[in-house]
Amino acid sequence: MYYLSNVKYFIINYLNKKMAKILFNITNGTGNPTKASLGFMLARTAVEEGHEVIVFLNADAVSLMRTPVLDNLVGLGTGKLKEHFDILKENKVPIYVSAISCEIRGVSDQDLKNTNSRKVLPKTLLNLSLEADRTFVY
Repeated sequence: MYYLSNVKYFIINYLNKKMAKILFNITNGTGNPTKASLGFMLARTAVEEGHEVIVFLNADAVSLMRTPVLDNLVGLGTGKLKEHFDILKENKVPIYVSAISCEIRGVSDQDLKNTNSRKVLPKTLLNLSLEADRTFVY
């Protein structure tokens, strides 16, 4: 009887398993390709595990959306940025990009075309952080 109640408890908890809403705030860009790629790799992993994922790029990370960077950046032990990005794009993961960081770094709307991203103001990061179950910063 004890065994059956444990199995029942396990099954109920498994079926009711809540997936997390995870925000990945990425600030590193081409100056630290491994850390930048790591943020995307873990966001990809979270998507593949069934979690709700949101990506926010600010500071130097906004330059990662430029096609030459996106196509060529490779982190040490973290793989190609483009491979991780493509999985996020296929799964329609929202990618928010700091409008202020874009302006300062010369990242244009043309650079963001076809990246499933959109420019937003800093208060968006604050709101997303408050809504997320967990926030990871890279």
